[in-house]
Amino acid sequence: MEGRRKVLVIDDEPDLVEMIRMALERMFEVTTAFNGKEGVTKAREERPDVIVLDVMMPEKDGFTACRELKGDPSTASIPIIILTGVAEHFGRTKYHRMGGLEIEAEDFIPKPVDPNELLRRVTALLKKD
Repeated sequence: MEGRRKVLVIDDEPDLVEMIRMALERMFEVTTAFNGKEGVTKAREERPDVIVLDVMMPEKDGFTACRELKGDPSTASIPIIILTGVAEHFGRTKYHRMGGLEIEAEDFIPKPVDPNELLRRVTALLKKD
């Protein structure tokens, strides 16, 4: 699979992860993690081209994982697409949750996720690269 771009999907819902994998693996190498802690570790080890990140997860939520990845020079340049059913969307790249936390990411997609729309968004982010 050399030469294929890599997408890391971080979500604690196995059915959703499988649906996303099936949609993306036609064009990309897809790896997965099932919580934010595991996802941050995999992102640092595997250096994916794009990260698809859920917000509500055990061990480390998506907001915390995103902030950690964007604050680490080794992963800061990796584009992140946030999947959420709970965040309020501000503009195109800022997200807010209770308590005033704002997170910068390259894109967001509200749940439920349309796999074809996700594929379009991942492809568009990689074309900017």
